[in-house]
Amino acid sequence: MRGGIYSYQKCSLCGTSFQYTVKSGGLICPIHPDQRAHGEFVVQFGRKVRRRFSTFENAERFLIGLRYEVDRGTYDHRDYQSGNPLGFTTLAEQWLPIKKQEVKPSSFDSLERFMLSAMSSWSNKNIKEIGFADIEDFLFSRPVSNKTKSNIRSCLHTFWKWLLHRQVITAAQFPDFPVVKFNLGYRKIIDKETQIAILDEVYRLSYHINPRVWLGIKWLCTYIAIRPGELLKMQEQDVNTRIGAFIVRHTKEGKEKIVPMLDTDRKLVNEFPVGLPTLAFFRHVKGVSGCQPGQPFGEKYLYKWWKRACDNLGIEGVDLYGGTRHSSATALKDRLSPEQIKAGTMHSTNKAFERYFQRNSQDAIEVYSLTDAGYERDTKRHPAKIVSYRN
Repeated sequence: MRGGIYSYQKCSLCGTSFQYTVKSGGLICPIHPDQRAHGEFVVQFGRKVRRRFSTFENAERFLIGLRYEVDRGTYDHRDYQSGNPLGFTTLAEQWLPIKKQEVKPSSFDSLERFMLSAMSSWSNKNIKEIGFADIEDFLFSRPVSNKTKSNIRSCLHTFWKWLLHRQVITAAQFPDFPVVKFNLGYRKIIDKETQIAILDEVYRLSYHINPRVWLGIKWLCTYIAIRPGELLKMQEQDVNTRIGAFIVRHTKEGKEKIVPMLDTDRKLVNEFPVGLPTLAFFRHVKGVSGCQPGQPFGEKYLYKWWKRACDNLGIEGVDLYGGTRHSSATALKDRLSPEQIKAGTMHSTNKAFERYFQRNSQDAIEVYSLTDAGYERDTKRHPAKIVSYRN
């Protein structure tokens, strides 16, 4: 029978090691049955499980439990190894450094926060003992919105899938996950005339301070394939007027994308002073309090100017994303097909995009010519004048 109970003691009469039998009720000397072991007892089960006990009863109970698990087919030596290799905290601490290399820093910060909260709740509980009820209780005890609870659920589900792929657990040990229902709030959008009015106000407020503020917001209205965060991370070399395209390197999808540029914007960019290739395109100039010349715009810098313009016009509840990219894309629905709009937003999983760049670029140019806020600089007669038109 697998496993046994042992003692470091020996018979005081003959020096023979004590032996364990099921019927003995203890460790006895095979030569002198009246001699029994006292003190520390050791259970050895295979090569990887070794546990010490102060009483024979506890040692025997543990051994019987191991043999029962073998008979049931549920025995896993890792459950009894020192260091608790199947502990939730132990495994989470292995997973987080791997995810840190796979996702963006902002995404990792959220994952780490979610996992630290779970580690605080479950500590180093055996991963196989965490089931549906534990996960449900944890999720719905968080004082956060249902959207955030859904994000936590997604984080934990990804973690358990990693455990499955690493063969830490089996498919049968993969727990069910509760459903977290939530409704995403709709972004407030505006019509094209309102958008142009806001851009006019942004121009009036900011152009004499730094024309790149107005230009950045204008581009968000026009190039609906570019998100605000992607725009702000572009460098001088990414705004390529020679080939007439934006090279968007830091995307939400993690894949570089090429966004064609309108001729009017190519001419406009060529009027700006040329900077070093790796210099941030959207950067501060002299005279901005608390900012160094050449310092990249902060994450909310364009939003602050957008909000200021909206306040001046009495427009409420329209954020930068909703008022630019989302409003422009929505306004196209009456003029273009969904396929054409998709070419402009570049919401596509088509891996062969580069092979069809010429065709898709033409579709995108058509989209951007309609989403363009209508600004043209008459550089010959009015170098600083912005002319707006409305279809």
